[in-house]
Amino acid sequence: MLALGLSATLVGLVVAVAVVTLSPLMALDEVEVIGTERLDTAEVAASLEAHLGTPLALLDESGIRDDLAEFRLIQSYSTEIVPPHTLVVRIVEREPVGAIEREGAVDLVDAAGVVVESAAERPEGIPIVRVESVDPDAPAFRGVASVLTALPNELRSRVDVITATTRDDVSFSMTGAGHEVIWGSDERSEFKARVLEAAIEATDQGVGWVYDVSAPDSLVVRRN
Repeated sequence: MLALGLSATLVGLVVAVAVVTLSPLMALDEVEVIGTERLDTAEVAASLEAHLGTPLALLDESGIRDDLAEFRLIQSYSTEIVPPHTLVVRIVEREPVGAIEREGAVDLVDAAGVVVESAAERPEGIPIVRVESVDPDAPAFRGVASVLTALPNELRSRVDVITATTRDDVSFSMTGAGHEVIWGSDERSEFKARVLEAAIEATDQGVGWVYDVSAPDSLVVRRN
């Protein structure tokens, strides 16, 4: 009898929890969007209005994913259910790593080649990318994008023009004294960045230099 009583109590608790969880008392009535800068927060929230009124436990994750897929500037997102009525959506937007020149304007692209925005001219701190194709599968663009994302922010902001014809011959010029950097392949890019920073710090910045970090264990520095 005791076992039956405990079983009945357990079943009752499960039923009660299910009723509360699936009832309108725990239904979605607010979407809070966090992390947007270029995107319109209200527009992103509005794209999820079809889910309002759905019990939080029954929210359709694949449906939310499909709704957010229409925003090409969303790189990734995460969701958090905050009972009793709120869904928090944290957005990570795409960030431009370079500018592609076109007639009368530039397209700012992220590391995947997605156009983040277009502008009349390149913003300060964004390097010009000169490659044959910005297809994310094109070896030259993949090499350039990999190098740019590996560079520390301060160093990347000083890159003027970065070029490549393959993934193995990346090079770039720098603003200021007009340094030239021979990078080579995108392998060991983080180590190459540290070597380049040390070489810049150790040389006279009043003149232009060529820094060859293509073989970072055997740095070559010469006057430009």
